[in-house]
Amino acid sequence: MGAFEDVVINAKSAAASVGKEAGRLVDISKLKLNAAELQRDISKKYENLGKMVYDAYKSGTSDNMSFDEHIGCIDELYKRIEEVNERINALSKKSACPKCGFKNDDKAVFCSHCGAKLGEESQNDATTDFSDDSFGSDLPSDEKNPDNNFSGEE
Repeated sequence: MGAFEDVVINAKSAAASVGKEAGRLVDISKLKLNAAELQRDISKKYENLGKMVYDAYKSGTSDNMSFDEHIGCIDELYKRIEEVNERINALSKKSACPKCGFKNDDKAVFCSHCGAKLGEESQNDATTDFSDDSFGSDLPSDEKNPDNNFSGEE
């Protein structure tokens, strides 16, 4: 009878784990829907702001107070989206790279997209970004890589 009780206990434990994971996935889905709604609201605010600017331009007047109010609303919506995305990352066991925003595993030390060190807010460390092609940009194009001299001259 002991083996049967072990099976029942393991089954209950597995069911509890599955239930927790399902709840976490539901929470993530709700947050993603919330972020999509906020993004839609931002788009509407931009559209209204554009109409206001157009009308003000056509009439020759400008109501900077209304512009400021719409811009403030847009900024607030962006802050809310950032908060929702942080909650999604926390539930997803992911952390966003402070340099490029790529979502990395929480246990990662370096970003798998840009190579920046993770877990530090300030980027004043000794990491160097080699992603741009600025090395040798001050040289004429044929001197940047002398191995690629295709002119036939040695």
